[in-house]
Amino acid sequence: MCIFCKIIAHEIPSSTIYEDDKVLAILDISQVTKGHTLVMPKKHVRNILEADDETAEACIRTARMLAKRIVSRTGAAGVNILTNCGEAAGQSVEHLHFHIIPRYSSEDAITIAFNPSEKQDLDAVCALLAE
Repeated sequence: MCIFCKIIAHEIPSSTIYEDDKVLAILDISQVTKGHTLVMPKKHVRNILEADDETAEACIRTARMLAKRIVSRTGAAGVNILTNCGEAAGQSVEHLHFHIIPRYSSEDAITIAFNPSEKQDLDAVCALLAE
């Protein structure tokens, strides 16, 4: 059983800020910023690519609702909502979860950077990805 499944089963204590029949939201033990929250489905699914629509939608609705609450109640200036999918993307627990990371300034303890990369042929990429 994965660590998040154990938390969901209340075998491991957590700081729960929201729970319903489909989703659990807890404070991340690492608290990158004040209010850093994890939203996870109660149904075990490895990541967003493997989630059924109902599970993904329940997580996203909850993440949006809680992000609004967290920003309002903490006075955060903004928020990042993200999920990592696969080891190459930084996923360290193989149970779908969304991070809600309140942002208080650009000097926060988290850095998300979009660095320049090799120039892409957008027409070729579009042809590959479009229907």
